[in-house]
Amino acid sequence: MHTYVYIVMNSTEAFISSFDLGKHGTGVYYFASENLGSSIFCNFVLEDNQAHVWSIDHRKRACDGQIGYALLPMIARGVMLGPDQPVIIHMLDIEPAAEALNGVKMELIDAAFPLLKDVVATTDVVEACQSVNIAVMVGGFPRKEGMERKDVMSKNVSIYKAQASALEQHAAPDCKVLVVANPANTNALILKEFAPSIPEKNITCLTRLDHNRALGQISEKLNVHVSDVRNVIIWGNHSSTQYPDINHATVKTTNGEKSVRDAIANDNWLNTEFITTVQQRGATIIKARKLSSALSAASAACDHIRDWVFGTPKGTWVSMGVYSDGSYGIQPGIIYSFPVTCENGQWSIVNGLKIDELSREKMDATAKELMEEKILAHSCLIDD
Repeated sequence: MHTYVYIVMNSTEAFISSFDLGKHGTGVYYFASENLGSSIFCNFVLEDNQAHVWSIDHRKRACDGQIGYALLPMIARGVMLGPDQPVIIHMLDIEPAAEALNGVKMELIDAAFPLLKDVVATTDVVEACQSVNIAVMVGGFPRKEGMERKDVMSKNVSIYKAQASALEQHAAPDCKVLVVANPANTNALILKEFAPSIPEKNITCLTRLDHNRALGQISEKLNVHVSDVRNVIIWGNHSSTQYPDINHATVKTTNGEKSVRDAIANDNWLNTEFITTVQQRGATIIKARKLSSALSAASAACDHIRDWVFGTPKGTWVSMGVYSDGSYGIQPGIIYSFPVTCENGQWSIVNGLKIDELSREKMDATAKELMEEKILAHSCLIDD
């Protein structure tokens, strides 16, 4: 018997001059302007030999909106759910974008993916999102020139408050959520606060992209395959304050596993250039391609979900933004990136790692930024 994945995605570019949320009951299409279009949805569940994937993307013409388009073929090829998982893709968009949505359906059919069993294009959010078990939130409002930090936060608070409402109405009680759009940690926190029926351990944000970037930098430095490096850590916020930590990372050598710090033998590079390279990688890519890092972000989203659902390899951890329980002295009440292992669809923070003075300082600095974002987001709710 085939197991099917139902994916609800909008990868079109619909641009609307004005949009009244009140006319669209679910609140999913909460925002649109001349620069911002509608949404991508995707849900995933393993139940009665069925799997459902739901993803949301509020698109912008330039940098944003590419992630969903990059994600579609990865799911159809089995990158997210494995090479033996047939998929049925359900794409959702608003009525004015129905024709463009059908064009994406044509592209998916023309790609002739062996795992892609069917494609459905719909404008009915209930049909698209019923019983969602995993939601990948790949859209938000980007900061534009002249915008204050609070302006951007206010837009995203409104977006994720509305998305939380949609999940509350249509998702399964055990829905797993991955927030990709920036500010990812605080977007995830707002979603958590306005979707109280979803367990707090089921709401995460993406720091796997930063984790993968750190692996890539180490493998390049040592001239080894990236799969030979493991157990880097991204602590904190998906921002320039994140702390890429290699103090517990190892690399496979001809003489067995060796610590990354010993293998590189260059503390100055590891404590300075390596950290800033990972922290600034997104900005560097935008400068180079004039577009954001969509392909690597989509790949990281697949990695995040695959490991969360199917488990991490024994002895290996990954980085996920999760709701802090006070581990490592990080205050509860924020979504913070920790090292985690996954088993049976659940993540667990890796405890007992030694934290040196430099790490403590950087971990606290990124936590401070997240607390400031939380206060700012709550002030936006008061003003709303």
